[in-house]
Amino acid sequence: MSVRTDPASRRHRRPEPTGAATERRPAGRTIVGSVVAGGVAALLLSLVVFAGGSEATITGALLLGFGFGWALLAALTVRRTRQPQRWAFVPAVAMGATGTALVVFTPGDQTLTALNWVWPPLMLALAVWMFVQMRRSVTGRARWVLIPVISLLALASVGATYDNIARSGGPDDAAPGRLYDVGDHRLHLDCHGHGSPTVVLANGMGGVSVAWARIAAPVAATTRVCAYDRAGQGWSDEAASPRDGIESAEDLHTLLAVAGEHGPYVLVGHSTGGTYAMTYAARYPEQVAGMVLLDSSSPEQFTRMPAFRGQYAMMRRAYALLPTLNRLGLGRLIPDGSHLPTAEAAKVIAVTSAPQAYRNQRDEVSVIPEVFAQAQALDTLDDRPLAALTASATSLGTDGWVGAQDQLAALSSNSVHRTVHSTHTGLLEDVRPAAASVRAITEVISSVHTGTPIPSR
Repeated sequence: MSVRTDPASRRHRRPEPTGAATERRPAGRTIVGSVVAGGVAALLLSLVVFAGGSEATITGALLLGFGFGWALLAALTVRRTRQPQRWAFVPAVAMGATGTALVVFTPGDQTLTALNWVWPPLMLALAVWMFVQMRRSVTGRARWVLIPVISLLALASVGATYDNIARSGGPDDAAPGRLYDVGDHRLHLDCHGHGSPTVVLANGMGGVSVAWARIAAPVAATTRVCAYDRAGQGWSDEAASPRDGIESAEDLHTLLAVAGEHGPYVLVGHSTGGTYAMTYAARYPEQVAGMVLLDSSSPEQFTRMPAFRGQYAMMRRAYALLPTLNRLGLGRLIPDGSHLPTAEAAKVIAVTSAPQAYRNQRDEVSVIPEVFAQAQALDTLDDRPLAALTASATSLGTDGWVGAQDQLAALSSNSVHRTVHSTHTGLLEDVRPAAASVRAITEVISSVHTGTPIPSR
């Protein structure tokens, strides 16, 4: 038996879906693409658009990028897939609003420290809620993309909370020296021994005064020796803005005067500390009796070392991320590489894992071009004794380093340049290289006393 179809009913039959409706697809690729887009946006905003910004700005930039990724995920899955993920609008709004507030208002360290107790539990609760929503609405391989992302949010919350608790208990990081007012901030100075000339030890970038332990103690047996921290380093206060070489030289000049130390001094600089010492010598030549440069940076590093300009561009961007990452407790995950005695190593770890230490590195990187340019004002030490030590590991791994070290040694007609089997930090922390550094310092002191040339070997 056949069934006849009324032509009129055919005219009113609902047409089959066409166009956009038939193009809807599973959400997997859209979810993966949105997550990747959010990560790329976060990197572009933090490393390019806001490169070298403050901690609040960089944190806000990262949140804005991630928030964009969640917003993209929600919008595209609703419009183009059979699996709309409307729940993703919640983290998008939360991260976008917080990121915008941080970029616009740029709160300082005290506010960020207080907020570091507030956001972790909120983020953890959000991560748990997101996980529940994801389990309900996402199927297939896309889950294996979202699970690690949501897990990272939870881990960041736990890491920040752990770091807060650890810092509230605090290791024994009492300053070994004294703090002196040099204007709008205080600097830490730790002096030992008696005699003259007084030796002044200048840290490299990220350095701290107690890291000179293997050098300061034996030198103090024969003369006065003072280790200090520049603004933002170690136990010194942070300045209102990054200090360039001239400002740091003025700080040190004031510090030594206020502390009652008397020149002329033998300046010892490690790494970038060498360029700060050069600027001091150019600005206060009558206060400098001699100099020791331990694997020192060159004032002409941008021109004499072909790869450095590109390395610096990457450093400036990467170092700006460090304060933000440190808030998550990641600073404590960096392996302890200190070769100092246990007590001094513990102090180094305590102060160099603090948020201030990472802000200081970011700030000092930002003024490196000015610091190097200002150090070029020192064109000669005349016949004042100068010892330049080069670490073998640095000379082998850095094109142009040895030539730059030779040029530093040429600042004085009474100089010596030696290569020591050592790493860059080993000249301070490893037993034999540190002994070579002590020897160079004592030879410069002897040359100041006797007026005789420094031994060539």
